[in-house]
Amino acid sequence: MHWYLDVLKQYVAFSGRARRQEYWMFMLFSIIISLILAVVENLIGIPNVLTGIYSLAVLLPSLSVLFRRLHDTGRSGWWVLISFIPFIGAIILLVFACLDSTGDNQYGPNPKTGANNTSV
Repeated sequence: MHWYLDVLKQYVAFSGRARRQEYWMFMLFSIIISLILAVVENLIGIPNVLTGIYSLAVLLPSLSVLFRRLHDTGRSGWWVLISFIPFIGAIILLVFACLDSTGDNQYGPNPKTGANNTSV
């Protein structure tokens, strides 16, 4: 759970780097929370109110952790714009999110080494 909270604490921190574990744990918790909210909405009978509010609440943290994940692979955050290409763009971003760190790069030291590690 601390992975999720750490990303929320860095709400709009678009600089720096995020390890794969930080990114994927945040995404896992976000999906679980969305599913729970969808079940509650179905039980109560309100259409997409809770999930819509939650999605808006985590939009910026989701983008910032994706930017930091791209930085960790040595790419600019502007690569997010490739998602506007239907289907192919999402696949490319998925591949980038799965790639390992590139070591120290222009976005900061490698978060795996523990030096100046803010994503642990």
